[in-house]
Amino acid sequence: MELITPGLGLIFWMTLVFLALLFLLKKFAWIPILKALKDREDAITDALTSADKAKEEMKQLQFSNEQLLADAKNERDNILNEARKIKEKIIEEARAKASEEAGHITASALENIRNEKMAALTELKNEVGQLSIEIAKKILQRELADPKKQEDYARHLLEEINLN
Repeated sequence: MELITPGLGLIFWMTLVFLALLFLLKKFAWIPILKALKDREDAITDALTSADKAKEEMKQLQFSNEQLLADAKNERDNILNEARKIKEKIIEEARAKASEEAGHITASALENIRNEKMAALTELKNEVGQLSIEIAKKILQRELADPKKQEDYARHLLEEINLN
């Protein structure tokens, strides 16, 4: 029954051992444990802060990436529009040049045709003139074989010259 109703000496020694144990635990266990817990709490807080900072930086980077992507798309569109304009300008210049070239070729062909026509007409006139002279020569030789007819023809020519 001594355990149920302990004596004063036992209570004193139990209290003294308890206080000594409490002092030893405080000095060698609790302070390092509390320090370790405080360090762990600080590390967790720092990690959460770093995670929040990283999350915010990721949002900023994502926004920056989206902005860069939008800028790149705009620049691509501008480059494509400029390329389209240059293509259309080159095509229009080629059409104008081809049209001008066709005009020059047509004008040159028409000039060549006129020159060939004039040459053909001149040659035809020369041949007609030659043939006319040949025909007139043969007719005159036949008509003027008689001397009387020659005199009449010469008079006729003189009269025509005098009238003109």
